[in-house]
This record gives sequence, structure tokens and C-alpha cells, in this order.
Amino acid sequence: MQTDFKSSDAIHKCAPAPRSGAAVAHLYVHIPFCARICPYCAFYKERGDNSQTQRFCEALLSELDQWRDRLAIAAETIFVGGGTPTTLTTTQLEFLLGGFRDRLDLSALREWTVEANPGSVSARKATLLRSLGVNRISLGVQSWDDGLLQLLGREHNAAQAEASFHLLRGAGFANLNIDLMFGLPGQTLAQWETTLQKTIALGPEHISTYCLTYEEDTEFFARQTRGEFREDPDSDARFLESAMRMLENAGFEHYEISNYARAGYASSHNRGYWAGEDYLGIGPSAFSTIGFERSQNVSDYRIYSDRILAGESAVSSTEILTPQMKHGEKIALSLRTGRGIPSVELKGWPNECREFAELGLLRELEGNFVLTPRGKLLADSVSQAFL
Repeated sequence: MQTDFKSSDAIHKCAPAPRSGAAVAHLYVHIPFCARICPYCAFYKERGDNSQTQRFCEALLSELDQWRDRLAIAAETIFVGGGTPTTLTTTQLEFLLGGFRDRLDLSALREWTVEANPGSVSARKATLLRSLGVNRISLGVQSWDDGLLQLLGREHNAAQAEASFHLLRGAGFANLNIDLMFGLPGQTLAQWETTLQKTIALGPEHISTYCLTYEEDTEFFARQTRGEFREDPDSDARFLESAMRMLENAGFEHYEISNYARAGYASSHNRGYWAGEDYLGIGPSAFSTIGFERSQNVSDYRIYSDRILAGESAVSSTEILTPQMKHGEKIALSLRTGRGIPSVELKGWPNECREFAELGLLRELEGNFVLTPRGKLLADSVSQAFL
């Protein structure tokens, strides 16, 4: 959830803790390290430095201690993302995740996700993660086509990705997500449908499908600017339509624009975001939204570690949200979900609702406005009308 921030050079020295009337239930942890930098990725990430990673893990636990001194945390979901968390060594993962277990009351924990890339999964790591209480893995496969994986700069091939999936199953993980991408340069509809068929055949509980976007400060963006790559909205729509048809026919619920799940396996962590619930982010570049205050940590793991281990805040920017801003975000995020948004929330836009209904993009269902299949293809444009 990206927003504009007002920064202050001195904010890390005395940033006040946001206050909330209830305990924060959702925790995000950012691990920025990657074995290889993918040319399309705009998230904060860096090549791993073995001389710095242990110190970084210590800083993460220290930041969690800072927050625990000022804020009630009743973790219902934890999401460890990146970057590639599984680039950490087995010893470092044990130190870090064991530190979470020691510091947090996990009696209400429902979902603990760790992102993993096939190239960094081992049997030992998988067994350790499961033993520490991690119950969900999100595996960054992206494609089952080796040529497209090379284009994306991935460190694995299709065979390694399949082996990693079975390895995780063998370690006892009964909740696996597979991340896939479409709209890639040169990707054909046949390649995409083959990837979907392969994924369905493996039998994961959850599938995420993301359309490639050309983000600034990435190699792919530079190549698009030079005219080497180009976006094709019509082709992207066909890819999305194919995913909706094939995955729903295979028994997956399309519960959010990019996400499909077997019954009972929708991501609780992501649903918390989409419902506008408070969440705490720790680690470099991580966002937190608590009450009407949103903050972001500094996007440099060295500076982050220095500040935290010196007893300072890692926050680099903050924003005070208005009720109108929170309401607008709620509309935009809720419309992306299968549940939609209560009709009463859109009572201020009667003309827009009527027009979108006439165009076949919105419909009312059990007191909610939900996007139609055609509306899902234009979700961003529909949401924009209510902001």
C-alpha cells in the first residue's frame, strides 16, 4: 500500500509510538536479502552480505522489543517477506524465528507465512521452519517455463521449483501458496495456461497470480523506456480471464483480484490488510499502520541496523491519515475482494454505482457491491472513481 510521505531527517531520534485502542494482530517482517536481484522487482532488496546478516537479525529482534515496550501485540498472523527470507542460513533462521517465539504470545496465532524461493529451500530449512511453528510457505515459482524464468532473472529452473514444492510437502506443510506472474515480455497465452495447468496439478492450497508492472528504478522499466518491452492491456486481460476460468473450474475461490484459494485457505494476513486492520511492520522499508498513523522504516538495512542497535527508531517517514483517506482506502481494497463492500459505504456515489452497474462492472449481492468478472479486469479504474 504505497502513499505519499512527509519525511524528517530527525524523525528517527524521537519518533513517538503510534497508539491504538486494541492490540495489533498482524505483523510483517521484511528480510531484504536476495541471492540474485531480479530485474523486474521494485521491493527494497540487496545482495546478501554474510558479514552483516547476523547483526541484522539482532536488529530485527531489538526493533520488536522496542515496539513491545510501547504497543500491545497479539499476533494472529505473521508474514515474513522480502527479498528472500530463506537466503538466511539455517542458524540465522533459528535465531530469528526462535526470537519471535520467545518474545510474542502466539496462543492466538492462526497463520505464520514465510516467503521462499525454490533456489534457497533445503530439507533442513524446511524442517526447521515447520518445527518453529511456521505453517504456511509462499513459494516464488513465477513460471514453469525455463525460458521465461531466465528472462525474469530467477535463480531456479522449473525442475528445481517442483522439487522444492515436494520438499516442503515432505516437511509437513499443509498450506502452500505458489506465486505466478503473467504479462511477461514475449509470454504467450499457451505458455500461461500450461503454467496454470502445471500448478493446478501440483495441488497447492493457494495460488497468487500477478500481472507484471514496470516499476521505476528497475531494469525492466529501463528496457520498457528504451522500447524493448511494452505493455499490452488487452493481452493482460486475456491472461487474467484465463486464470479466473481455469482456477475457478479447478475449485479455487477467486477471493481477491490476484488470489485464489481452496476452501478454508484464504490468507488471513492479507485479509487483514484488505479490511483496513492495524498492522505492524518491522525491518528496513517496512510499513506500519496503527490507528490513523502510518509510518515507514528507512530503506537501507545498514542504517536500519545502526539505528535500532543504538536504541533509536528506524522510522524515516510518517503520515497522519484522515477518516476520508481511510475510507477511500477501504473502498479500493474491499472492491478487490470477492466479498466486495457494503452498499451503504458507496451511498455518496449513486451516479457512479448506477453507471458501473449498467456497464456490467458492478452488481449488488447480499447488500454488498461486488465486481463482476468483467469488472475485475478494470478493478483499478472502478476503484479510482470512488477516491
